[in-house]
Amino acid sequence: MNPPRTDARRRHDPEVRGFASDNYAGVHPEVLAALAVANGGHQVSYGEDDYTEHLQHVIRGHFGPTAEAFPVFNGTGANVVALQAVTDRWGAVICAESAHINVDEGGAPERVGGLKLLTVPTPDGKLTPELIDRQAYGWDDEHRAMPQVVSLTQSTELGTLYTPEEIRAICAHAHARGMVVHVDGSRLANAAASLDVPMRTFTNAVGVDLLSLGGTKNGALFGEAVVVINRDAVRHMKHLRKLSMQLASKMRFISVQLEALLAKDLWLRNARHSNEMAQRLAEGVRAVHGVEILHPVQANAVFARLPHEVTERLQQRFRFYFWDESAGDVRWMCSFDTTADDVDAFVAAVKEEMAR
Repeated sequence: MNPPRTDARRRHDPEVRGFASDNYAGVHPEVLAALAVANGGHQVSYGEDDYTEHLQHVIRGHFGPTAEAFPVFNGTGANVVALQAVTDRWGAVICAESAHINVDEGGAPERVGGLKLLTVPTPDGKLTPELIDRQAYGWDDEHRAMPQVVSLTQSTELGTLYTPEEIRAICAHAHARGMVVHVDGSRLANAAASLDVPMRTFTNAVGVDLLSLGGTKNGALFGEAVVVINRDAVRHMKHLRKLSMQLASKMRFISVQLEALLAKDLWLRNARHSNEMAQRLAEGVRAVHGVEILHPVQANAVFARLPHEVTERLQQRFRFYFWDESAGDVRWMCSFDTTADDVDAFVAAVKEEMAR
């Protein structure tokens, strides 16, 4: 059979690479192949398909026998649905000031989810029991939103990692105060790869109640999942997913991508590679006089400070973003398809521009 005809034309240069976001990368070929396998014929819609059913077995292999996955379209949707499921109308979520749910989701958790974020400044993006206690009070005060959830990001927005022991301590602390623990895991795979442990080691094994599991940043076309571990803590997930416009009619095409990543080791291979490229990048620019690495490079992000005018010249050659423009701070992200040549070309450009 001849391949189907298409009038689509490539409108970009596939050789152009940047360090702005791991969302810039395309789709991993194994994920594209899985999408083709799932295509054709008819499958029941809205999650009653064979691929979504099989995904549940895959998820339980990673997150324990009680785990249940609810595929959604994107990371913000996963966070909003997850946090709605564990808060009342008067509820609040304690999170780091730098958390994605606070600074990069357009106010969706509060405006769409109808909850209050109680933020805590953190030097490295990580909460601790002591930092949580700055906001964990006033449960009987009707004038204050009630703290009901602690939300962690793993890896954090600053590229740092919680150890399993740190998350265990946070879970014990939160549970003792009647709160549940949510993990924003858009880069959960990068954390597991860096810590060299299974994802269960710092999720269900240490007391996490539910998490947002990323796919897009690790090679998927689109799609994430809310993974419920503690079913007693969660209410009405199916209804909330629909209400939040995150219920996919052709859900098999989200589920099969997550299966392609998680059923074997593709998730780990992709994450390890992007982490390794970030280490290579950090090592390269660390040797350049005038470039300061701001945070430990523990996942696939490098945060640096360099002169403003150097950054502006570099941005004409490679795409990346300021993190704090007033301070001259930038963020460089590596992806599953970042190559050593990409990194070396960028490091060479940094050297050239710093020497000007």
